[in-house]
Amino acid sequence: MSTSGPARAPGGAVRAVLFDFFGTLTTAIRRGPAHDGIARRLGCDPEEMATALDRTFRERATGAYGGPAETMRRLAYDLAARPTEEQVRRAVADRVEAIRVDTRLRPEAVPVLRAVRARGLRTGLISDCVYELPAFLPGLPVAPLLDTCVYSVELGACKPHPALYLAACRRLGVQPAQCVFVGDGGSRELSGARAVGMTAVRLAAPDLGAHLRYDVEVGWCGTTIGSLAALPDLLDRITPDRDDLALAG
Repeated sequence: MSTSGPARAPGGAVRAVLFDFFGTLTTAIRRGPAHDGIARRLGCDPEEMATALDRTFRERATGAYGGPAETMRRLAYDLAARPTEEQVRRAVADRVEAIRVDTRLRPEAVPVLRAVRARGLRTGLISDCVYELPAFLPGLPVAPLLDTCVYSVELGACKPHPALYLAACRRLGVQPAQCVFVGDGGSRELSGARAVGMTAVRLAAPDLGAHLRYDVEVGWCGTTIGSLAALPDLLDRITPDRDDLALAG
């Protein structure tokens, strides 16, 4: 069963939509060639650096590796390299730029955010990330369309920890039951959203098969959309009497 009119969710009217960033507002993320150059300039083997980045992601994304310079220094030290302070400084800036270049917003990201806000809903971002995303997101076209951004590296926890979802709710002045969370399923983010009482929607866009992500959601049987562009219509068809979203047909 589906309804038309104002979006509704368990516990009352939807007041906010929260988004994952990488793979949700962006297309699939892959490390570009610039990362190999960064590794070499630090005195590290690129393949070993890529493995170290994967292995330490959650530690780095919770701030356990320290600030930007300390993070790059520790990564290099873990691989037995001893870069100079100038090499570390350059690597920090180069890595921000490399990830910015790797990042491609979905063509529908800005129109969808505008459509969500046109419905009178607040918007927020919840991302597992290190220092790079907070550095370059303010310059992206989506930035003015987000009412708050919750970054794991600033909060000291990664999804699915409830602290991230609840922080977004506090900043937006809403209850979890009044929120819809949209994500590709990395970091078990959908289960985390549902656990705090949010309505969770999985984005299963065709490009995500090769997406770089960690701790992927397994066995998700909740609502799934194949395109971010489907979200506004889906919001209009939420019913107030189910534990998830009702899809027409």
